[in-house]
Amino acid sequence: MQTKITCIIPGERVGVLIGREGGEKKRIEETLGVCLSISGETGTVEITPRDENTDPVSLLRARDIAIAIGRGFSSEKACFLFDEDMVLEFIDLRELYGKNESDIRRLKGRIIGQEGKTRRIIEEMTRANLSIYGDTIGILGGYERVATAREAIEMILRGKQHATVYRFLRDRRWEEKRRQTLELWEKPMPKQ
Repeated sequence: MQTKITCIIPGERVGVLIGREGGEKKRIEETLGVCLSISGETGTVEITPRDENTDPVSLLRARDIAIAIGRGFSSEKACFLFDEDMVLEFIDLRELYGKNESDIRRLKGRIIGQEGKTRRIIEEMTRANLSIYGDTIGILGGYERVATAREAIEMILRGKQHATVYRFLRDRRWEEKRRQTLELWEKPMPKQ
């Protein structure tokens, strides 16, 4: 029995997944050893292993890349997920705040900020990538970075002032740099 994973992406994002002359699709297939079957009409993406020896994690990675592209990430950023240390998380605003379009629009506006300032600061301070698309906020990056970005976003969604969130991000960034410095100093010196 051949394993198959299926996901659905918005029809308007199918072209991004396929790429110019099929380049993105081919890149995903070759890198992960999978086959992608993409329906332009329904947005259905079927992912199957190319051969019997394909690692099942490759199927999940290909699915995550397809979903990331479907939720607004560029193909370049979505392909960061080739790296096993990268994770993808979503915050579904409808689950948290219902289907009131004006509330969702207001919340997305708080995350984006004036001229994209808040989004840019969150991305710069956490070094995670954000995609605000439809009713979801996607976060892509290393595990700790995604966790910090998610916490900052949730603070904003709960109504915290932006200055408070920026201070939180600055403190976390300083903490990370301090930890990295300590790790560097604690490494044993090579013997000569």
